[in-house]
Amino acid sequence: MRKASFPPAAAPDARLLILGSLPGERSLARQQYYAHPQNRFWHLVGLAIRVDLTAIAYDARLAALRGHGVALWDVVASARREGSLDSAIRDADHNALGELVARLPHLRAVAFNGRTAERIGRSLLTGVPVEQIALPSSSPAYAAMALGEKEMHWTRLREYLETPASPAH
Repeated sequence: MRKASFPPAAAPDARLLILGSLPGERSLARQQYYAHPQNRFWHLVGLAIRVDLTAIAYDARLAALRGHGVALWDVVASARREGSLDSAIRDADHNALGELVARLPHLRAVAFNGRTAERIGRSLLTGVPVEQIALPSSSPAYAAMALGEKEMHWTRLREYLETPASPAH
């Protein structure tokens, strides 16, 4: 059985696109990005936008991301996979990342949530003139890095979300 990603959660004024690999079992069952309670995505991206996303409902989380210029999607459109680990992804079809990026005129950067997203995403965005940022995975399966260190990497996303200061008159 093939598993499929969700549609992109992206407003036309997005300044940052965060790409995961493919939703895990819990996310697919709930039809929500990063639904596993041990996945630190909502905590980490909440630090970047300075909003406690873990304390609000899913629809409000997505609205907060849109309001701060953050879009979400996955690099894998569909694949065969037992369980939720990226290492188990087989026969992957990829999402049309270049087409999405072309529809986001204010996009300043694409951030990859984990190595699988980065490996696939960079190959799909070759030649696309947008900054690309590797992030440590928010997944509980990636325990090689302490949460505090992950937080430092993720909060650096703020620079892509803040609007440039207007020139003095």
